[in-house]
Amino acid sequence: MRDPRQIAVVGVTGYTGLELARILLRHPAVQPPAFYLRETNGAKCLAELFPQFRGWGEAPLRTLSVDAIASSGAGTAFLATPHEVSAELAPSLVEAGLRVVDLSGAFRFRSAETLTTWYKLAAPPAEWLSEAVYGIPELYASEIATARLVANPGCYATSVILALRPLTQARWIAPDTSVICDCKSGASGAGKDPRRDLHFVEVDENFKAYGLFTHRHTPEILDHTGLTEEQVVFSTHLSPLARGILSTIYVTLEQPQTAADVEVLYRRFYAGRPMVRIWAAGTLPELQHVAHTNFCDIGFALDKSGRRLVVVSCLDNLGKGAAGQAVQNFNHMLGIEEQTSLQ
Repeated sequence: MRDPRQIAVVGVTGYTGLELARILLRHPAVQPPAFYLRETNGAKCLAELFPQFRGWGEAPLRTLSVDAIASSGAGTAFLATPHEVSAELAPSLVEAGLRVVDLSGAFRFRSAETLTTWYKLAAPPAEWLSEAVYGIPELYASEIATARLVANPGCYATSVILALRPLTQARWIAPDTSVICDCKSGASGAGKDPRRDLHFVEVDENFKAYGLFTHRHTPEILDHTGLTEEQVVFSTHLSPLARGILSTIYVTLEQPQTAADVEVLYRRFYAGRPMVRIWAAGTLPELQHVAHTNFCDIGFALDKSGRRLVVVSCLDNLGKGAAGQAVQNFNHMLGIEEQTSLQ
């Protein structure tokens, strides 16, 4: 019987992998994780590659292979790897008896066509797409707790879904109206690979839109809010910040509501969910309130008619948008408090 508290982390050189290492190396309920890379370049521990981890305790580096992970005795694997790598590794690791939390987009959709259309990649076999549980604990905690494979959501998608799901589930949004999701992200959301458009001189003192009508997180938003592609306008922007996502979402309500009604709806929906903080009516969260945390903060403003609602959702794209949420999912899989090591 494998011990789920013995962890293998695959991929630690990107921003998300490093954030994952920071959280897991201080997690009180797990054994010191081992980190796997295709090339270790002779390094034997994480601190040899990243000096910020000196003094954090044991963090061995090992050469990646399914056999190496399976023979290590690990019971849980985190995959902070590209989509195509996760698609290859996750099924093999699950078949070897591990539980897997995948931070890529490889298993986020039940439909192979959705993945191939939006990601331009070959989809994993259909049985693995149906096996995976979408990893937003506030929505799917019971399924996550027993899952063998958890598909961690996209960062933008998390901010938008958490903001909209109470409204769509209550059927408050007026039919045949547009839902505008205007989202801004820090540069770490684009990953660590060198690209000209992410150079300092391109990002600093600049602000731009990108991925209009083509962003890969669009189908996640549709799948988990129930809205249609024709109804949602999802715009993404790159801001000159290291980390953080702020989503401003504009909706028209079918029936007039009071600000108190809206606040009650959100507070009831997220009651008992410590990682989502609802702000009082008329007050709005900011990125500085969620940076380096696993919180998603949600606030709103309602106009005089009671029908035009603006919802503001903030989170750290490396925390609740990626590594923090992955550990939150893992905590559910262990059956411990979901905020463990995340506050």
